[in-house]
Amino acid sequence: MMSAMTAITGMDLTGFTEREPGVWTDERGLVLSVHFFDLVPDLPAPLDRPEELRHALARSVAAAGAGLIEAGCGEVGSLPAVRQLVKVRRPDGHGQVFIGSWTVPRAGCSTVVKVQAGEGAMTRLREAVVLDRVGPDRYFTPHPYGPDVTGGLPHHVADGEEWDAQFPDHPLTQVRAALARITPTVVLHDGFTSLPPFVPEAAAPAEPPAPRRWFRRRGRNA
Repeated sequence: MMSAMTAITGMDLTGFTEREPGVWTDERGLVLSVHFFDLVPDLPAPLDRPEELRHALARSVAAAGAGLIEAGCGEVGSLPAVRQLVKVRRPDGHGQVFIGSWTVPRAGCSTVVKVQAGEGAMTRLREAVVLDRVGPDRYFTPHPYGPDVTGGLPHHVADGEEWDAQFPDHPLTQVRAALARITPTVVLHDGFTSLPPFVPEAAAPAEPPAPRRWFRRRGRNA
């Protein structure tokens, strides 16, 4: 279940126009959204075990038919958080959509900042150029988070950040850059930051967390 409310009280929305509560777009087609989930987070491992977490996330994303480009742990608004960059097939089968997100988990809920963009009429140009430069033997590689991560969209070197500067208009480049710019500006509600920290569901306390009544309906400029 997802609430229309959010624990985010501010962030830099420069260049974005609000389309509906909690959803913004920019002139390049990027979609920025914020979400609040009033459920125990379904993250498969604690954030202090990043290798285990990345491996489990990669397997889960692949099983869903997509591909985890990269994942890592860091901070959003001073709280521990998980960053994911995922690629999925467009519903019409024409190209891919790239989704970057930070999930900020607490014991009984989480908030998410998400940026996404899809390929336009021209697809696979980045992949074709990189394939030509590195050669087929070096292009496809085992997934860095585990050799047993199979299925879904394949892992290849063209998704690497080192290629972003050569493809500034590619949706993957734009998603990665927008998420990096916005994340340090996120401000979280004090009521959210004071909640107990996240632990995997099997180790969570039996008693439910206290009721949360402090959310604003949407994020605003800091």
